[in-house]
Amino acid sequence: MIPDSVWVSIITEHGPWVLLVFFLLFKDHKKDETTRAALHRNTEIIIELTTLIRERLPGRGAKE
Repeated sequence: MIPDSVWVSIITEHGPWVLLVFFLLFKDHKKDETTRAALHRNTEIIIELTTLIRERLPGRGAKE
C-alpha cells in the first residue's frame, strides 16, 4: 500500500480533489470487477443451459 507520507504530500501539493479522483477511479475499478463477475456467471449459466438443451434434443446427445 502507499505510505501515509505520500498521501500527505499529494494532498498538500495538489489539494483534496486528488483524493476524489483516486476514490472515483477505485470505485470504477470495483464496478468493473463486479460487472465482469456477473457476466462470467451469466456465461456459465448459458453454457450449462445450452448443454442441457443439446443433450435432450432427439438424436443429438447420444451421437456426439
